[in-house]
Amino acid sequence: MDIATFFGIIVGFSLVIGAIFLGGAVDIFINIPGLMIVLGGTFASTCVNFPLSDVFKAIKAAFYIFTRRKITSNQVVNTMVRIAEISRKEGLLALEHVETENKVLKKACQLIADNADPFLITETLRIEISSLKSRHAIIQDVFKKMGAYAPAFGMIGTLIGLVQMLTKLEDPASIGPAMAVAILTTFYGALLSNLLFLPIAGKLKSRSLEEILHLEIIFQGAKSILENNNPTFVYEKLSSFVAPGERKDARR
Repeated sequence: MDIATFFGIIVGFSLVIGAIFLGGAVDIFINIPGLMIVLGGTFASTCVNFPLSDVFKAIKAAFYIFTRRKITSNQVVNTMVRIAEISRKEGLLALEHVETENKVLKKACQLIADNADPFLITETLRIEISSLKSRHAIIQDVFKKMGAYAPAFGMIGTLIGLVQMLTKLEDPASIGPAMAVAILTTFYGALLSNLLFLPIAGKLKSRSLEEILHLEIIFQGAKSILENNNPTFVYEKLSSFVAPGERKDARR
């Protein structure tokens, strides 16, 4: 679980709700029609802009932020070092039987077992990274667009509320409460955009950069094992991908 994401969203909403409670009446901030306009309009516009499959993939990816265990670059380096140790002790063909849930790592092990040309490994890395960037860019764009649509529909809801308010100008006492309700949709849109949609897009981008780095470690490790399967040399080369203060050799 990504504690930072969970903590940030909980604290952000808690501070906003706490400020509302300290201000007195809470029920005035609840407006079901306004929520319908902002949430429904944002989702509808997103579905117009993207295929429905991409929208659901983006929602699924957002849940992964909270549930998927984060893997550090140092862990990936140590995994490749262990693979180098296996290849050194049991031979390259033994890597065909390496069990892993990571499909890219499995492909790298297969390439090593097949004694693939380093150029092929480089091309495979390029294709994998290009494909990953394309998939992740779409998912990030979904949340960026939602971050743009939410305030816009908040303003639309406010305009609807103002129109309804202006039809009742004969009752001056109703103008204040009606104006407050009209402004609420702008509040909903700004809150969802800046505390949910745009931050999730940013977190997905950072995760994408991490995955790209992990791909480079995996395939550079594969090339190193083919060129020289000495685990020490493999570690020394791959550890350059990790900040000095975060390096930790699992063999020690």
